[in-house]
Amino acid sequence: MLDYRAYTFLEVCRQRSYTRAAEELHISQPAVSQHIRQLEQQYGCALFAKAGRGIEPTPAGEELFCALGAMANDEERLQRELSSLNENAAVRAPLRFGCTRTVADYVAPRILAKHLACRPDDQILMQVENTAELLNQIEAGAIDFALVEGSFDRARFDHVVFSCEPYVAIARHALDATRLEDLLGERIILREPGSGTREILERYLAVRNLSVRDFAGIIELASIPAIKACVRAGAGISFLYRTAVESELATCELADVTTADVSIEHHFELIWQRGSLFAERYRALARTWQAYASTTA
Repeated sequence: MLDYRAYTFLEVCRQRSYTRAAEELHISQPAVSQHIRQLEQQYGCALFAKAGRGIEPTPAGEELFCALGAMANDEERLQRELSSLNENAAVRAPLRFGCTRTVADYVAPRILAKHLACRPDDQILMQVENTAELLNQIEAGAIDFALVEGSFDRARFDHVVFSCEPYVAIARHALDATRLEDLLGERIILREPGSGTREILERYLAVRNLSVRDFAGIIELASIPAIKACVRAGAGISFLYRTAVESELATCELADVTTADVSIEHHFELIWQRGSLFAERYRALARTWQAYASTTA
């Protein structure tokens, strides 16, 4: 079990304030200050520094936050698992995880159908958010791991590559285009700014000194099914993961118009808090789910 001072430290890190941490923990501010001083004496370094009107963790504080945060979340998960065994040996603790939108809509259903066929007693609790929010939920202990397509801090999160996904251009029908520049005369239909799917395209275009503004027009939709429907209606072209349009390409509802000079692939990754005691379990689950995905594709 973690020392009570560790939980005080974690709350100060989250709140960036001794006063707010004291309010959240229902203890006095002097008690919070004393807990932090004791930890600083124990580790022999400063854990916080003043930043404007508040405080920020020092580099040592950041390192300790990552380590103690993983320990606290592991302890909570262990308590859930032991409680479930104590109450009913047939009932497992829920599998709590998150997925980004594309993964949730086009990858997770195949995986989870196979998973539940093999382990029908498992409880599944899946959140669907963008990568940034899922990272916050992992660190807060709300979920244990996530399948994401966006970037993340590899110093704070461990990971395994789940799959390498091709990224393609789609249109209602074939276009007379041999280079990326030939597609610029089309209106482009995109996810909203900040989405992982759009970020990939924007980074690729920037390397070629282009941007989404170089297309004939822009439509922003916060829904992949809506994007596909608009492309089918001839409203423009889009760039999506192939896995999100596999069925439409197979039935010729949409056409792959990726030009020969465009080659974009991106990893879907299973991530968890670095330092977690459950790391091997997450790696094993990733291998199992990879097998499910390959047999049900």
